[in-house]
Amino acid sequence: MSQNEILVSLFSYNEGEKLKGLVAKFPLESPYDILFIDDGSTDGSYEFLLEKKLKVIRHESNRGIGFGIREAVSYGRQNGYKIIVIMASNGKMLPEEINRLTEPLQKENYDYIQGSRYLAGGQSPNLPLFRKAMIGLFTMIVNLFMGYKGTDITCGFRAYRLDIFDNPNFNLNQTWLDKYEMEYYIHYYVIKSGYKIKEVPVSMVYPEGTKDYSKIRPFIGWWSMIRPWIYLVLKIRR
Repeated sequence: MSQNEILVSLFSYNEGEKLKGLVAKFPLESPYDILFIDDGSTDGSYEFLLEKKLKVIRHESNRGIGFGIREAVSYGRQNGYKIIVIMASNGKMLPEEINRLTEPLQKENYDYIQGSRYLAGGQSPNLPLFRKAMIGLFTMIVNLFMGYKGTDITCGFRAYRLDIFDNPNFNLNQTWLDKYEMEYYIHYYVIKSGYKIKEVPVSMVYPEGTKDYSKIRPFIGWWSMIRPWIYLVLKIRR
């Protein structure tokens, strides 16, 4: 069992050179442990992580980010961690900002920290205009439903106290949460359960001069993000 209380979980699917660049940015010594969830990569990413002697949970086929988050939360709880950080492996999120998410959990008694590229000190260079407009609209709608004034609902750079998942309100073991639904399902129940939430400024660095900035597929991906709010608010699912 690790002496560190923080588990940084990273989710990877065919990230190639982006993954290699990200791994190089992590310090050799840190107050956290790292767990990669490889979601069926076929580009050598899994083999690269093994060569670097990094802890990896491997999927033989692509299962989805929600499936991976479920596994990471389970791993963290089973191995005695107190905090889990959720982070992409595509290089848009910066390892040097991890402490921005973990310190409020350790020192200020917060339960859930949401990263925001829109707070002072945050940034999102090269963010496409359509994506920016959709993030703003989606965030505004969710705030109206939930009565919570967030600024960046779609930012996937997040951290949780793992003991919140002892609450029976959370049922992560549902197959409909296997894709993007999981992150918003957790967000919903954190708010509804009265946990302490805080946003902190983070960077979301988009690649310059390319359309390869996200694996969220039009329509299908956005529906995956929207339907948790419909299901939960209307009590179609729990």
